[in-house]
Amino acid sequence: MNQPIKEVLALKDVHHWYGDLQAVDGLSLSVAAGEVVCLLGPSGCGKTTALRIAAGLERLQQGEVRLNGKVVADGTRDLPPEDRNVGLVFQDYALFPHLDVAANVAFGLSRMSASERKERVESALALVGMAGQASAYPHQLSGGQQQRVALARALAPRPPIMLLDEPFSGLDTRLRGQVRDEALHVLKEVGAATLLVTHDPEEAMFMADRIAVMNGGRLMQLGTPAELYFHPASAFVASFLGDTNRLEGEVSGGSVPTPLGELEAGGLEEGAPVEILIRPEALQLMAEQGEADEGSGFAEVQAARLLGRSSLIHLSFAKAGAQEPPLHLHARVPGRFLPQEGERLKVQLDRSQAFVFPASTAR
Repeated sequence: MNQPIKEVLALKDVHHWYGDLQAVDGLSLSVAAGEVVCLLGPSGCGKTTALRIAAGLERLQQGEVRLNGKVVADGTRDLPPEDRNVGLVFQDYALFPHLDVAANVAFGLSRMSASERKERVESALALVGMAGQASAYPHQLSGGQQQRVALARALAPRPPIMLLDEPFSGLDTRLRGQVRDEALHVLKEVGAATLLVTHDPEEAMFMADRIAVMNGGRLMQLGTPAELYFHPASAFVASFLGDTNRLEGEVSGGSVPTPLGELEAGGLEEGAPVEILIRPEALQLMAEQGEADEGSGFAEVQAARLLGRSSLIHLSFAKAGAQEPPLHLHARVPGRFLPQEGERLKVQLDRSQAFVFPASTAR
């Protein structure tokens, strides 16, 4: 029999203003034990404010915050961060330069005996692979090592909830991938609930069990990475989670005509203007042969670029009988695929990665 999932953090109908600016607008969200939830969105969308409210670093103005079922903030009470038993990791790591690694990790363990404190420090450093650096000072460490120490310090008190604010953004691209992989394994091993703020959709999809996409202070969609990527609730979510080709269209007979066939209009009114978003990987390319059938067409290669793990193909679709310029689309193909400029290819559309939204709410 499955054990019930324990809700560790819950934000309920949280609102927050900075003067006349509403930074968080009715956010409700929960994080369970062992779960990683990412708050994802552009700068200024309210994700860091929401995390700071959960931590107690920002006073709650309206709504409710619960930790392990206990109300810690509801507008009348607001427990300070030190009484919430949360682990915090910031973008700049906030290590004390005058303390060595061991002392930095031990900083939040003042209520323990010396022997217990020593055991906790050694255990936390071993967990993040920094056991051999206990006597080093922050300036002697690389950015990745400093991030591991910051994570060890947050984990040392063994909090039920970890709150991470853009913890990998200060690292270079190559190191970032390695460190976040290590951090994910550590967080899963300790089983803490984790709320992570990021503006990087790839990072959110790598780290998260669930992603909460925010924009303008509001929660736009909450779900697993696969749910958000393949079933976005809006054009904003679809485009923020990955690259898209954008086309304009109009509902006709319950569907939307495109150069690659008809797409379902999703119940939109006849004649309604729409925006169509097609992921580059939804355009499947093959040698020109036979006639184009429903869901396919022919395009001319304008350019092909190898991106490492994939190839990006620039395509030109001439609109039959139209005087306007050809339609320019991008296709992404796994591995090395570099057709010659001017080559004609048959293009097949994977409809599961093509989305139709009302034009009025597309941006």
